[in-house]
Amino acid sequence: MRQILFKNFAMLDPEVGELRGGHSLLVEGSRIREIREGEVQATGAEVVDCGGGTLMPGLIDSHVHVVFSEVYLRNLEAMPITLMTAHTMNEMRAILDRGFTTVRDTGGADWGLRQGVEQGLITGPRLFISGRAIGPTGGHSDARRRTDTSIGCPCCNVLSFAMGIADGEAEVRRIVREEMRQGCDHIKIMMSGGVASPYDPLYSLQYSEREVQAAVQEANAFGRYVTAHAYTPEAITRAANNGVRCIEHGNLIDEASAALMAEKGMFMVANLVAYYAMRERAAEFGMTADMLEKNDMVIEGGLRSLEICKRAGVPVAYGSDLLGGLRIDQSREFTIRAEVLPAIDIIRSATTIGARLLRKEGEIGCLREGALADIIVVDGDPLQNLELLTGQGQHLKAIMKDGVFHKCTL
Repeated sequence: MRQILFKNFAMLDPEVGELRGGHSLLVEGSRIREIREGEVQATGAEVVDCGGGTLMPGLIDSHVHVVFSEVYLRNLEAMPITLMTAHTMNEMRAILDRGFTTVRDTGGADWGLRQGVEQGLITGPRLFISGRAIGPTGGHSDARRRTDTSIGCPCCNVLSFAMGIADGEAEVRRIVREEMRQGCDHIKIMMSGGVASPYDPLYSLQYSEREVQAAVQEANAFGRYVTAHAYTPEAITRAANNGVRCIEHGNLIDEASAALMAEKGMFMVANLVAYYAMRERAAEFGMTADMLEKNDMVIEGGLRSLEICKRAGVPVAYGSDLLGGLRIDQSREFTIRAEVLPAIDIIRSATTIGARLLRKEGEIGCLREGALADIIVVDGDPLQNLELLTGQGQHLKAIMKDGVFHKCTL
């Protein structure tokens, strides 16, 4: 079995939180076999000299939409899934180029894309999927125009492929069971209005308690969990009281709803970069004034939400949630969060916290013997300069996923 020995690096293990020199790390096959202070003895191993760079775990983005290649989602109504897949393959390679070796898709990606990555047919990060994001009629996942009376065909309409509608407890159970049958890792439900949906007010309360309970019961029965799109304290509280495990966005969270999340052992995934990027450039891609007005409502609370969660003890994972041409900003989330959080907290959000959310702690997002060999080598110290993790991977000298180099300039 192929062995690769990394030498001459400063090791950034997020579980430790500081750089440590004088170590060696041996990869065998797809896993980390040995980490040692001093020299690892591995006769015949391929030696990689890291040139004094920082060796750390591959990054985890816990909120992406790899199939949404348009900022203005209406443009996806006439796109066949064949073209969708072509765009998706291009974006997944770009995600890996940025050092993200694992992503959690929260609406759109299916088991076929995940299996394409696993079989080596698609170059991209490890993919955890929710299949269709589901919600009630008129909610954030209802992609129909007001003149539509039915849902479009999913083979020639990406929005119908990526989002679903279910009303009432029985229908929610049915659609969640179907998503489980399709191999989903988690279920995404809508519990408040959204920015990119045209007809639902941001403060609208969507799924009822009984509908949330139905989704949670069916997901738990398969050993999976439910995550909820929610901005407001009311929506967050309803989710927390009915068994939801994770909140997506949460920009308008308050102290009371954060305390409830902490009490329930919940996670939050923040994605502030999406709102900054939309404010700056979404209009040029066709996003409407009404949508951008809703964006302004949530952007103000973004940094404050991070501070509230930190005080309450709610773990916040790294997310980007960017669409179409805005996705080049995926890594910018690091520097936005730096306005209120220390660098190690932000790095942990994209490593150890993401791994816990995915129930893969000790497997990804860490440097442990026996963990999967997802490794990046950074040209400098990201604890001192988070800009080194931004852009399109230009500061990454090596990117390894599952023990295989995607990039190596060392």
